[in-house]
Amino acid sequence: MPDMRLEVVQVPVSDVDRAKHFYKQLGFREDIDYVAGAAFRVSQFTPPGSHCSVTIGKGITSAEPGSLQGMHLVVYDIEDAHADLTGRGIDVGPIFHDEGGVFHHAGITGWVPGPDPGRRDYGSFAAFTDPDGNGWFLQEVRHRAPGR
Repeated sequence: MPDMRLEVVQVPVSDVDRAKHFYKQLGFREDIDYVAGAAFRVSQFTPPGSHCSVTIGKGITSAEPGSLQGMHLVVYDIEDAHADLTGRGIDVGPIFHDEGGVFHHAGITGWVPGPDPGRRDYGSFAAFTDPDGNGWFLQEVRHRAPGR
């Protein structure tokens, strides 16, 4: 099978300039901001260390602003990442782990305050949203699973 890499995810927003400010505040690098008239604009941002970018804009998706949920930003140290983002003014919820194991349940079911007690990879999280309500998670991964 040929290589396939996820390169771009579209994030539906209602106000491009407000969203641009937010994603810059997160520390994402702005790659482009292309405007082609009043009905089309695309801005692309890349998280630090990522090969996948996000695009925001006008006329690029029919998805409702705020409808994207569950995107994960993988970090090496959840506590450092949480402190960094809150220091940048991002409203990140408390660090949590799931009562049942490594990955969290939908909603807040089973969320236990604090990082995973054994600091297992894929087991510690924190949640935040962009100004439109698109939902993001930080997830701590220090050592990737085999094959990654």
